Amino acid sequence: MEPKRPSIPMQVQAFRRRNRRLRWPWVLAAALVALLLIWLVSRSPGDSSPQPPAPASIMQPSGPPWQMGNPEGRFTLTLYADLECPFCREYFPQLKHWVGNNTDVALQWHHQPLAAHEPAASAEARLAECAAEAGGHAAFWQAVEWVYAHTRSDGQGLPDGLRYPESTPAVEQCMASERPDATIRAQAAEATKSGVTATPSLRLLDRQTGQAILLQGPIEGDALLSAMDMLAADNPASDAAAVVTTPTSEMPADVVGDMPR
Repeated sequence: MEPKRPSIPMQVQAFRRRNRRLRWPWVLAAALVALLLIWLVSRSPGDSSPQPPAPASIMQPSGPPWQMGNPEGRFTLTLYADLECPFCREYFPQLKHWVGNNTDVALQWHHQPLAAHEPAASAEARLAECAAEAGGHAAFWQAVEWVYAHTRSDGQGLPDGLRYPESTPAVEQCMASERPDATIRAQAAEATKSGVTATPSLRLLDRQTGQAILLQGPIEGDALLSAMDMLAADNPASDAAAVVTTPTSEMPADVVGDMPR
C-alpha cells in the first residue's frame, strides 16, 4: 500500500499559481531587454546612419605653375626668373621670406631662361620641372634652391660632374623626355608676350578684383605691400596692364634679350 502524499492546502496552491502568472510578464520583458542589448552591441560601425560628406581639403594643382604659400590667398605673385640669373639668385631668398610672412599671398614660378645664359639655364629649368613632376610643389622649390646654391651663374651652369642629390629614376626618366621642354618654352613665350623685359620680374594679381600689375626688377617687400593696397582699392590707379619698371632695390636685373626658341 502506497504511502499517502501530504496534501497541499488550497490557499498555497492558489498562491503558487498566482505567483507564476505574475512572474511571466517580467521574464518576457527581461528577455526582450537582453535581446535588444545583444543587437546594439553586435552592430558594426558601418551600420550607423550615413553622415554628410566632409568638405574636401583645399589642394594645390598637381602641375605647373609650381606654387608656395597660400594657394587660396587673395593675391598671386608670379616670379619670372632664370636659374642662371645672378640677380634672381640673390633676390629669391628675400622673396621667399616675404611670402612666408604674408599669409594672403601665393608665389608661383614662371620660367624665363635668357638667351645669354643658354644652354645652362634651360638645363637647370628642366631639372626643376622634372623634380616637381616626380615630387610636387615642395620638390620644385627644393630643386630651385639647390640650383641657386650650386650654380656658377651667368650661363656657366653647375660644376662639371655635380649630380642632383634628390634625383630618382622618375626624375631621370623625365629628363630624358621632352615633357619639361614644352612647359619651359610655353612659359618663356608667355612672359615675352606679357611684356617682361628683365629678370627677376613679378606680376601681382588680386584674385578678388581681377586687377594685376607687372613689377619689373627685384621689388622689396614694402613696395609689394603698396602694390597690394593699390590693387585692393575700389578704384585702383592702374588697370590690368599696368607696369612698374623702377625697382625699389639697388639690386639690378638681367635684361631680357631674344628668347630661345
